[in-house]
Amino acid sequence: MSELLLHALDKRTKQSLYLQMAEEMFRPPINRAMKVLDRSFFSKQIPLSAAQVLNNSNISHIKNVLEKSKDGLVLPRYRHIQPLPNTANNDARCIVLRPQMNDRGDQWPYSPTLYELQTSRQIDIIPFQLSLDYTYWTYQDIISSILPAVPSSTDVIEEDADVDVEMPTSFQIIGHVAHLNLRERYLPYRKMIGEILLDKNVAISTVINKIDDVGEESAFRTFRYEVLAGKDDLNVTVREQECWFAFDYAKVYWNSRLSTEHERLVEKFKDGEAVCDVMAGIGPFAIPAGKKRCFVWANDLNPDSYSSLVKNIERNKVAGFVRGFNTDGHGFIKSAARELLSMDYEAEVEEKVHKEKKENGVKKGGRTRPIKRKVKQPRYFSHYVMNLPASATDFLPDFIGLFSGLKKDEMPEGFKLPLIHCHCFDTKSDDNLEQTDRICALVSEKIGFEIKPTTPETEVWDVRDVAPKKRMFCVTFRLPEEVAFRS
Repeated sequence: MSELLLHALDKRTKQSLYLQMAEEMFRPPINRAMKVLDRSFFSKQIPLSAAQVLNNSNISHIKNVLEKSKDGLVLPRYRHIQPLPNTANNDARCIVLRPQMNDRGDQWPYSPTLYELQTSRQIDIIPFQLSLDYTYWTYQDIISSILPAVPSSTDVIEEDADVDVEMPTSFQIIGHVAHLNLRERYLPYRKMIGEILLDKNVAISTVINKIDDVGEESAFRTFRYEVLAGKDDLNVTVREQECWFAFDYAKVYWNSRLSTEHERLVEKFKDGEAVCDVMAGIGPFAIPAGKKRCFVWANDLNPDSYSSLVKNIERNKVAGFVRGFNTDGHGFIKSAARELLSMDYEAEVEEKVHKEKKENGVKKGGRTRPIKRKVKQPRYFSHYVMNLPASATDFLPDFIGLFSGLKKDEMPEGFKLPLIHCHCFDTKSDDNLEQTDRICALVSEKIGFEIKPTTPETEVWDVRDVAPKKRMFCVTFRLPEEVAFRS
């Protein structure tokens, strides 16, 4: 637009136009008709100016001066000290200057400081073409320039229009795998989305999209998927709570968004306690608890989960504290409790002890030496963990009569009935009060004994969102005597 026409516009129109120019200047080109990723399309030349430094020894000083005067270009991921263009002198440098408009769309001329540097022959102001391409822009930048907006019934949106675009930015990273769960409207663009994700995340080498709900394919909470980009390799290694977990993501269940929940529950376990993990998966509760020197009996019905669990126990060197089982959880709840009652086991641990030495009655430092000691496994579980939210409450009736035929005074010294940590799903609300009442009522129905939100040691913990109207909870309660010793 010519300066004469700009001058004729009113102030508000000018400001809007300048703002649009400022915003568009460093954006990638827009192509909402793109169906196959064309990386070469995202190349842009932006005409700016630069301060040619006439004496290289002054670069640092002039850079600081231009930063203070706010004349230098500030652009994320871009170094504003560049080689001098169109010269054979490889040592010559220039400092790229900002556009002469601000982020509000107002004209913003260079400061007098810049022209003082020019007058004193420390710099020359020269034209500079700033080149940006596909490698510069982020995943969000590229996606927002190619995905179509979702118009309302009255909207008419042109293919190259500058609009707000709802982007698929939520995904899990599991080792080298990015796991998407794309909405239907993004499916025509899924291959492009996968390629861009792969390009923009150096740690990712496989991008997949889930194509059914967890558990639809099998009872083991696995799912069908398609590879959008990269290699079809879902053998991953992840780190959580200072433990390493290796597994085939196509064959077992893992959710990185549950890391906070894993840590929260493990913090409740005390050194030397026994924990029964009924649906242990590959061990996200069991193995960190074993590192904490808890005795964990970890079970999972999925043979692939069990295989990974056993390998991860060895990998994390917790075999003295964690045992793996591959059986049905219903029977395991009772059988594990009965077996533990009659089992005599001690784990050997090694600790480093610092022993000081004395010379003539004066302490002279000393050295650290390892000592070994025995830790005795309790004869009863202090905790049961049931992390199978879709059906864990169906396992609660198995606690009825857990110790039937026995009397409390016949139990081991220090015996206390276990805390049950049972995960479940419920609907979503702002305060979760209705859910708390409903979940406690469900627990009461399953065990045949009333558990209220006000019952001591009872807690309904809000774990996370699962879907727009669905949340995951964890209900914790102390197993009542009336239930555990019922005939």
